[in-house]
Amino acid sequence: MTGIVKRFGDVVANDSADLELAAGEIHALVGENGAGKSTLMSVLYGLIAPDSGEIRVEGRPVTFRSPVDAVAAGMGMVHQAFRLFPSMTVAENVVYRAETRGTAGLLDRRAAVRAVQELSERYGLRVDPRARVRNLSVGVLQRVEILKALHREAQVLILDEPTAVLTPQETRLLFDVLRGLREAGRTVVIVTHKLGEVLELSDKVTVLRDGRTVARLVTAETDGAEIARHMTGRAVDLEGHYVAGAPGRPALHVEGLTVGPPTGRPVVDGVSLSVRAGEIVGIAGVAGNGQVELLEAIAGLRAARSGSVRIGDHRLDGLSAGRRREAGVAYVPEDRAATGSAVAASVTDNLAIGFHRRPPLRRGWRLDGGAMRSHARQIIEHFDIKVSSPSVPAGTLSGGNLQKLVVGREMAHDAPVLLVDQPTRGVDIGAIENIHARLRGYRDAGHAVLLASAELGELMALADRLLVMFGGRVVADLARGEATEENVGLAMAGLAATATARDTAS
Repeated sequence: MTGIVKRFGDVVANDSADLELAAGEIHALVGENGAGKSTLMSVLYGLIAPDSGEIRVEGRPVTFRSPVDAVAAGMGMVHQAFRLFPSMTVAENVVYRAETRGTAGLLDRRAAVRAVQELSERYGLRVDPRARVRNLSVGVLQRVEILKALHREAQVLILDEPTAVLTPQETRLLFDVLRGLREAGRTVVIVTHKLGEVLELSDKVTVLRDGRTVARLVTAETDGAEIARHMTGRAVDLEGHYVAGAPGRPALHVEGLTVGPPTGRPVVDGVSLSVRAGEIVGIAGVAGNGQVELLEAIAGLRAARSGSVRIGDHRLDGLSAGRRREAGVAYVPEDRAATGSAVAASVTDNLAIGFHRRPPLRRGWRLDGGAMRSHARQIIEHFDIKVSSPSVPAGTLSGGNLQKLVVGREMAHDAPVLLVDQPTRGVDIGAIENIHARLRGYRDAGHAVLLASAELGELMALADRLLVMFGGRVVADLARGEATEENVGLAMAGLAATATARDTAS
């Protein structure tokens, strides 16, 4: 790809960007949010047409009018949001629009199953061809998407943030598959923010900044600091060194909280915990062990079967999410689009949420448009949210910038208790550094922070104390000095023999 230019109105997403891919390599495409990575890959996959520039495949110029043209030229893409039919089987999804037809033009299901079985065995993509997609885990769904591309004989496979929703175990399995594809002569492109994965997996790195290609690097000859410097244009602290807080009085109390259906196994099972003012308490655990439901129940978005929640001496039981916000709870949810924002509303309106019932945004019975815009500009500047105008819909922002919008809005409430779920998921390295610094600053201002993250390194860098959840329960409560990757990992796997669980509400 040479000199690729793509504009969306006044915004230049790609500004003469270049990308060169070789057969039999894993190539990382990195850059901050808004650097143009997704746009460049959308051009390569035929989803959008460039305004100018050239694409050559094996030396021959090509024009992709749609993904159909790109697939015919050997391109394949696995999007962050999987594009599968839940009611169909794995085999039916894989061969969709590339089916083998039998008698009377009907789908030859046996042939489809054989084709998928052969592909899965050849590339180590363990999956049952006859399984219904709706019953599969996220990691298996990703394998189905890869099989779809391989079934169409993709020579270049693009994966957009491939580990964003995977457990560590699923990530290791994916990496083994991608290395196998490289050995088979395929080209793999990973679009990612995770520099550790770039250094572990890739052979070469292309860095975009402000829509331009600013560096082409051989992975074995570089390091994370150099890549981050090219991404941001400045030196970035990648170490994430822990800085101790100064905990004060207890602020958040949770006692015996149980969440789930009236009968059957609860998803949160009798959890008790406390967080003090001036303290960050981290929650570690493999996805699906009750972390999301616990935070939702504390925030008032999910009903509890039993148990209680208090801020100081004020009980929150039975209060709505809005009333809990008024009582001093701010919440950054796991899903920034579905729960954390109103994507059809403007950035200004989204940043006004929770502030709109009181001055200065409210004047009498009306909202003050000027005050709302001023309020929005302050948060946009403070958190470096890249947006062409505060009046555009929030849904037009990149995932990382939407995350910064939600984090910035919730921190601006200055609430005594901040609940945070996956604060830096899908966020670039510069924004991670910024958000971490602001979380520490929020704690140091005397607030209590309860933080859930799938990134153990993030928890180790931020948490003054660490809880581990398994099967809906807190199975370990570790002081800072006790929390090591080994004993936290054992507890995450349900083997908490070396990690003593304590009742932190006492």
